This record gives sequence, structure tokens and C-alpha cells, in this order.
Amino acid sequence: MAARPIWSGVVSFGLLNIPVSLMSGERRTDLHFRMLDCRDKAPVRYERINAETGEEVPWSNVCKAYEYEKGNLVVLEKEDLDAAAPKGSETVEIEGFVELASIEPVFYEKPYILVPGKKADKGYVLLRETLAKTGKAGIARMVVRTREYLCALLPRGDALVVMLLRYAQELVDPDEYRLPSGKSSDYRVSAREVEMAASLIDSMTVAWEPEQYRDEFRKRVRSAIDKRLKRKGTTTKKIPDEAPEAEDAATNVVDFMALLRESLATNKRTPARKQAVSRKRAAPAKKTSVTTARKAVAKKAKTASARKTTAKRAASRTRKAG
Repeated sequence: MAARPIWSGVVSFGLLNIPVSLMSGERRTDLHFRMLDCRDKAPVRYERINAETGEEVPWSNVCKAYEYEKGNLVVLEKEDLDAAAPKGSETVEIEGFVELASIEPVFYEKPYILVPGKKADKGYVLLRETLAKTGKAGIARMVVRTREYLCALLPRGDALVVMLLRYAQELVDPDEYRLPSGKSSDYRVSAREVEMAASLIDSMTVAWEPEQYRDEFRKRVRSAIDKRLKRKGTTTKKIPDEAPEAEDAATNVVDFMALLRESLATNKRTPARKQAVSRKRAAPAKKTSVTTARKAVAKKAKTASARKTTAKRAASRTRKAG
């Protein structure tokens, strides 16, 4: 199945706007399991249960609350959350450029790949090559779905990668923990020991080849699953792949030199045009939990009715036999 864009919009810096699509930059390989009742292998469901009545609560009756202190909650209304939510935008607006090496690894959270839109190849390549040549990263903000993210744009081969960044307030300051500080001599670490440790590190130094490292736990669990499938047998259903989209290798005919000159002269940005990129329509929502709950109730009622009918028939046969 062809990958679908998570978000479509433009990268904006100075007066330049580059139409792009945001694609996932990671492939999750976690194995997801379903919970079953071991007695009859029936699925175990997660339900919203009222702690006081024991009854299931439909989504329409669920609200959010914040526990501001132990045991005390403040309820937030929908309008409170709507007012706090970021306004939708189709722009990755670069606020500035920093040295790529100055971003500590702990700030990186999740990668995405930017794919140029139609006739946007020239602007895409211009930004990518300039970032690679200068060793800089663009720091920007972008809204994906209902949340605003801080992110960094950086080159990786032929791609422009968006790395979601953690905010500084999300990181724990190491000073909060008891750590050995001061000089190595304060801990009786000798110069000879440092020299020997450095020699050991040199002897174990290899080229960084990430493809050599595999998730061994997943591999062992996958092997166990395959053995079970061979023992018990199973059926599979293949979902047909979607037809690949046609490629468009057209290049941008915008006068980038003029825009760059004007951006440098004015040192100002202009907001990206809304009509530059048509926003992807959201996928149709799944059926609500309320509908599911109603079906479950109807099914239970039907089952109960069938049981009563069976009981009446059994009682009638018993009376006739007597």
C-alpha cells in the first residue's frame, strides 16, 4: 500500500515557499498483541466503566479533568480546550537557522521526511543543498493535527528531514540527580587508567553502520509466533496494493534569485499563501463508540431473549413428560 501524507503544506523562510508533503520517517516494528480470556479465547475489551455505578460510559458523556493536587480535580470544558488548541496552519515556518552540531541528541524526538510537491523540486534542492553546505539546521514550528511542534529541518542524503524536537522543559536537568562532579583525580582516577581506557576504546572503535544492529527481542518473539502458526495452522488474507501514484518531475519556475535578494534586503517573512497547497481531506472517521455500545446492548438483549425462549421450551417439555 502506498504511503499517504500525514500533512501537506509549505516550508517558508524569507519570501520563499516550498510546497511539501510530510511523510513518516520511521517504520515501527513493534509486535502488537491482543488480550484473550485463556478459558475460551474470547477477546478481552477495554471499556470506559463508571467507578461508582459499574456501568459503561459512552464517549458523549466523557469529559476531561486535571488533577491539580492529590484527590482534587478541575473539570475542563470543551471551549477551554478549543481556546488552547493551536490554530491550523499549512506552513513549516522557519524562525531561524542554527549550527546543526549545536543541537544536543536528547532534543531529537521523531523523524519525518519532507517530499516536494509538484513543481517544487528547485526550491527543495536549494534549501537542502544550502543546509548541507553551511552545516546549519532550520528551527521551525508546525501544527500537525491538533498540536503545535517545535522542529528542526536538516538534510539527509537527497531528503529534507523534519526532526520533531523536545522542548527544554521536557528534559530533566541532570543536576537534579546525585552525580560525581569535579576532577577525575578527586576519585583517584590516574592518568594511566585514562590512557588504558582510551586505548581500549580505540581498539573497539568501528564504523557506524546502523543496519548491522537489529531488534533481537522482536526477532525471537517473531520466531516463536512462526512456530505457533506452523503447529496450529492459520489462514491469511492479503489486502491488494493500491496503484502507485504517477510521478511528476516538473521543476519550479519561480525566480528564486529575486526572492532571495528581496528576503536579504527586507529581512522579513511573508505568510505562506493558503492556495499554494490544497490541504488533504481527513480520512472518514470510524464509527463512534456510542454506535458500538448500542449494538452491544442490542446483541445482549437478543441473547437474553433467546435464553428465555429456550428455558420456556425446556420447562414445557418437562411438564409434558411428567
